[in-house]
Amino acid sequence: MRSSLSRRGFLRISGLGLTAAALAACAPSAFPRTPEAQTGSPATPARTPTPLGAPTPLSGDVDVELALTARPGEVPILSGQPTQVWRFEAQLLQGDPAVLEPIPESYLGPTLHLQQGQRVRIHFTNQIPQESIVHWHGLHVPPEMDGHPRYAVKTGEGYVYEFTVLNRAGTYWYHPHPHGRTGPQVYAGMAGLLLVTDPEEQALELPRGAFDIPLVIQDRLFNAQNQLVYLPNGRMDAMMGFLGDRILVNGRPDGSRTVPPRPHRLRLLNGSNSRIYKLGWSNGMPMTVIATDGGLLERPVQLPYVTLAPAERVELWVDFGAVNPGESIVLENQPFVDPGSGMGMMGMMGRQAGALPQGERYPVFTFQVSREAGGGAPLPERLATVERIDPAQATSTRRVTLAMQPPSGWTLNGRTFQMTDVAKEERVPLGATEVWEFVNQGGRGMMGGMGMLPHPMHMHGHPFQVLERQVDPAGEAVWESLREGFVDAGWKDTVLVLPGQRVRILRQFRDFTGLFLYHCHNLEHEDMGMMRNFEIIA
Repeated sequence: MRSSLSRRGFLRISGLGLTAAALAACAPSAFPRTPEAQTGSPATPARTPTPLGAPTPLSGDVDVELALTARPGEVPILSGQPTQVWRFEAQLLQGDPAVLEPIPESYLGPTLHLQQGQRVRIHFTNQIPQESIVHWHGLHVPPEMDGHPRYAVKTGEGYVYEFTVLNRAGTYWYHPHPHGRTGPQVYAGMAGLLLVTDPEEQALELPRGAFDIPLVIQDRLFNAQNQLVYLPNGRMDAMMGFLGDRILVNGRPDGSRTVPPRPHRLRLLNGSNSRIYKLGWSNGMPMTVIATDGGLLERPVQLPYVTLAPAERVELWVDFGAVNPGESIVLENQPFVDPGSGMGMMGMMGRQAGALPQGERYPVFTFQVSREAGGGAPLPERLATVERIDPAQATSTRRVTLAMQPPSGWTLNGRTFQMTDVAKEERVPLGATEVWEFVNQGGRGMMGGMGMLPHPMHMHGHPFQVLERQVDPAGEAVWESLREGFVDAGWKDTVLVLPGQRVRILRQFRDFTGLFLYHCHNLEHEDMGMMRNFEIIA
């Protein structure tokens, strides 16, 4: 096994080949490049991990203590030569061994199983040849523990996380969050699931163990040597958001699993950099949704399909007993209007050759139903108590315009990311309840095309609730092809804002003061600066 990526291999990942160079003149100068692409220098030698920026340690013993390392490696993904990746590896230092669940033959990091109320300490060590830091996506933690880019550590250095799990039971995840490098690092393999449970969930008779199946859905582009290719068209791909040519589930292609004819719980994470999915069953069965980003819904919801943007999660309850034994059922992407089609000439050129189109039908994962005995409990009519925020409590409304503004590129209220910069309207009093309104109005794009793309907006810290969507006639075709699959109920941390849409969310700013992030979770847009700080002040 190679201990590090060769420079040639790394340049493949960072997408800075001849095609990228040829298109550089078309791209905004703000697009970040990797340190290797700039200097060609080797990785910094490993040093003793240094805890940086950690607040006063938790008093007393912690319940869970882990060592988490980001390092290069290789994994057999396709037939033939193994693929060079970057990935998370973990070692349990203290706590129940069930906390760590590795995913065999996958680049994905181990699944972390935590409980509400647990006190957690994680020693992160960075051994990849770029600076990095870890974000616990969806967790409500202090700002120093949230993975802000200002805490990114260099190769051979480390960071100590200490926090109490405050979240409801739900499907969360962890991934890098260094400024300008999140896209390539996640794409190279650095991501993992983080599943939280609580007493309310444990009291339900939901499928458990082998019948509780996480599915991390990602797309990747490979070359003839089975190596990852990222941004082959350079900044043009970044402006659009990168699409691959293969769908991987849990890090493997052509995903399939044999299941008994009984109820299962499926946890779906869209871990792709920019791809949107319209997920449905091949036999036309309804999708029964029981949870979203922030945990269980009050009651199950049945939809014809589910629309899932990057970073969004849904949990499905499915009874494979409704499928004839010996037959298979496919979780598939169903046809829809590609929101990128609104980018005119840029949209036509920006989808790299060989990429799997967003809006076409293709299989994602196949379930083969066995002939063994069934079993399992029926779906509960009521799942959980969801505290509803009263909109009347909101003391202010803040508008965030999502737009293309050359030469800056993608912006939030005309601004791009600065490491600690906070505008006056981005300061929020501790304890406030506010409406935030995300407005996707586009703008004049490159080569005369209109800068109208979808933006999955993610807010760090406490989750929010979706109040309403307003659709401009210009975005009606895209909306109509996806609208029945939106799950805006319950608690969310990421919301998809389609071209021409205005989405209003209701959010409380509780428990912690300091700098947090809000940004587009199209990772290429985020890396280009479509990210801002907000500051919670006492």
